[in-house]
Amino acid sequence: MQETVFLLLMFAPLVLILWLANLADKQRDAESPSPIFAILTYLSLVGLWGILLLLGGMLSLAGLFLRTVDPAALPSGTGFEADILAAFPQMGLAMWLPALFGLLFLLPPIRRLFARFLNIEAHRLVHAVALSYSMLIVVQTGVLIAIGLGNIADMLESGPELSSLSVVTSTWVQALVFFSMAFVGVGWLARRHWGQSLIRLGIVRPSWRQVIIGLGVGVGMALLLIPVEYLVNLLGLGFDEDVNRLTEAAIGPLFNSIPGILTLGLAAALGEEAVFRGALQPRFGLLVTAFLFALLHSQYGLTLSTLVVFGVGLVLGWMRIRHNTSTAMIVHAIYNITLGLLTFLSLWPEF
Repeated sequence: MQETVFLLLMFAPLVLILWLANLADKQRDAESPSPIFAILTYLSLVGLWGILLLLGGMLSLAGLFLRTVDPAALPSGTGFEADILAAFPQMGLAMWLPALFGLLFLLPPIRRLFARFLNIEAHRLVHAVALSYSMLIVVQTGVLIAIGLGNIADMLESGPELSSLSVVTSTWVQALVFFSMAFVGVGWLARRHWGQSLIRLGIVRPSWRQVIIGLGVGVGMALLLIPVEYLVNLLGLGFDEDVNRLTEAAIGPLFNSIPGILTLGLAAALGEEAVFRGALQPRFGLLVTAFLFALLHSQYGLTLSTLVVFGVGLVLGWMRIRHNTSTAMIVHAIYNITLGLLTFLSLWPEF
């Protein structure tokens, strides 16, 4: 329940800002435009990034202060508490630097620069918000890398054990929040009605051919990971063990039951595809969207697993280009469900 409330409180302001930005764009095209919604949007974004600038600056200063403190007064040993304290400067940098770029994206000259290679309109405030929001993904990735995947896994493992119900619930809540962000982001409740929003997102009824293609590509991508893992181990590279520990600690309960495995596939397909392939890709393009999609999965840090996710994002993006977002959703769901079933049935080979 606490995770659900936290997710709603964290994402509600982001959805509200998207709605205000769309209302501002609608007013801009009106016969008698009013600047009120644009002003509220800018003030909200400045407040959001201002908070992150402040937190990042405080962490950076705290890191400098801790360097002057007697080490004997700090947590001893190699526990994650000491490692987190030592990572304060990096955590601060991961907050305030992207926040600075988030503010810069609000400047029209910066948007005009990006409009040269992205399919955005510099005068559209909602496009400015989308660019600015991309820095939130960078913040999340940077902070988690600064803390360290192993330390995060240690924190989760030392806390109360997550129940399957709580993980399923929080996963679905996050998916529905992402889904609502996608719809509000493309103008639902402001510039477009529900049907127009579905068309803009590419969420349509797939043909039987597209369903079959989605099923085949999803299963094929999952099975392709077996020779990839074999090759990686053969070359002595291996996948990061901390990634496995963190995945098990964060979403492990989803692999223990059929409802959990279905959640792993269906929730991710619904929320992530609506945002990335539906809302963002037509504006940001295939490569940038796949890159942001890979960064979103920051539980993988910057590892070989991240490269795999980037590759998956490219395939999903191609499905959006070649067919529609609905087909990409099918591919994503089947891919996750296949991996979940192979793990649940202990069919994944050991190399």
